[in-house]
Amino acid sequence: MSVHVREATGADWPAIHPFFRAVVDAGRTYAYPEGLSAEDARPLWMEEAPGRTVVAVDGEAVVGSAKMGPNRPGRGSHVATASFLVDPAVQGRGVGRLLGEHVVAWAREAGYRGIQFNAVVETNTPAVSLWRSLGFTVLCTVPGAFDHPEHGYVGLHVMYLDLTGD
Repeated sequence: MSVHVREATGADWPAIHPFFRAVVDAGRTYAYPEGLSAEDARPLWMEEAPGRTVVAVDGEAVVGSAKMGPNRPGRGSHVATASFLVDPAVQGRGVGRLLGEHVVAWAREAGYRGIQFNAVVETNTPAVSLWRSLGFTVLCTVPGAFDHPEHGYVGLHVMYLDLTGD
């Protein structure tokens, strides 16, 4: 697999939406409603400025995507946030790590002071492990904030990476 990250365009949405639906409809990692049409899901994923959306591509195939931007407007805009999707067909092959590294580098270059993930499902062990390996820490866990299809009510981690000390 020879994957690289590039800016997403509107033409990428038809390739992103099927794995957006697969991940969201599985109900294990995102609190978005299930069954979103391409039209309803698009504004949730395709960021407008000052945010941005990127895709991970292997040849011509879109195999993952990330969206990023300020976590809050105004006085909170110095902290970034991001969300990630990897096509289930290629999970475990480094696409998430590549996207995560891209987001961290982008946030540093853009002058953000940190990156805050607001809702990482505590039972999403691969994601929690990946973010920890990239230097994120769990600041707190909101108990029972996510209704998981197998585990019931589980916590959502707030995770943070400080970009000021490097």
